[in-house]
Amino acid sequence: MTQATLVRKAREALAYRPADVSPQRRVQRRYTMRLWSVRHARFLEWFYARFADVFLALHPVWQKIGYSRAEKPVKFVERRVKGLMFDCRMCGQCILSSTGMSCPMNCPKQLRNGPCGGVRANGNCEVEPDMPCVWVKAWEGSQRMRNRDAILAVQKPVDQSLRETSAWLRVTALAAAEREKAAS
Repeated sequence: MTQATLVRKAREALAYRPADVSPQRRVQRRYTMRLWSVRHARFLEWFYARFADVFLALHPVWQKIGYSRAEKPVKFVERRVKGLMFDCRMCGQCILSSTGMSCPMNCPKQLRNGPCGGVRANGNCEVEPDMPCVWVKAWEGSQRMRNRDAILAVQKPVDQSLRETSAWLRVTALAAAEREKAAS
């Protein structure tokens, strides 16, 4: 009898069953909304463009209030909306429009430029076997979008200093600065 057989028999005799190896898996995950977002990536791409236009139109308001003062309430809403829709991790550098509405920060390895190479044959993650690979879903979502080649762009590493900040306000401030630069 091998050592592995002895260990398996001893484990079966115990009443204790460990949750899962990964602490990520101990947290109950729901992929329903995340998968819905990927399936409806084209609509969400359109909606996001309109939303960004509205936020950019509000730039004078954000400026008058002060971006730093607006950060807390906007971040509160952003966390709830993007958390529900995309299982957002609030990295502060949202690239959903480049990744088919699939947040790469949901990858257990937090890869931002494609899958790790350990994708299972069924399209699930090698680390979290019950979870669909974020990058397989990103590819599927990106193929539904108008700007389907955006997924091919190499992304910069995550700037950890932007974690827990509003990507909405940051993108708006950058777009407003570019618009003002182009106008002058």
